[in-house]
Parts: sequence; C-alpha cells; structure tokens
Amino acid sequence: MNILLWIIFGALAGWIASVIAGTNAEQGAIGNILVGIVGAFVGGFIMSLFGESGVTGFSLYSLAVAIGGAVLVLFAWKSIATR
Repeated sequence: MNILLWIIFGALAGWIASVIAGTNAEQGAIGNILVGIVGAFVGGFIMSLFGESGVTGFSLYSLAVAIGGAVLVLFAWKSIATR
C-alpha cells in the first residue's frame, strides 16, 4: 500500500510540474510519475545542500520540494532535448 501512495504522490508532483513547465501535453501518466519521483530525489538532494530536510513524508512541504525538483528536471530535459 505504501508504494501505491508514493506513486500517487509522484504522479501529482509530476503533473503539477509539467503544467508549470508547459510539457503536460507531451507526457502521459507514466511520464508524470517518473518526473515526480525523480524530482523528489533531486529536490531532496538540493534541499540537503542547504541544510534543510527533503521529502520526508506526505506533507505540503514535501510536495513543494518534489514539485520544485521536478520543474528543474523538466527544464533541464527541455534544454538538453532542444539541442
């Protein structure tokens, strides 16, 4: 059950990030889940560099960290893919 909640959390974070980055039409549900999960790791890593906690559970703070990381991942992907 826990893995299902993390997949839903990743899908929500990835979907919000794809709307912000303007890539919502290009990626499907699986893409949103992957972007959200990778974004959570990236966001958590960046927050740890600043001495803050990353994604620690199901909270608005963790969602914001995951969305921020996912937006960075999407913008990096778009800049690499357009070259």
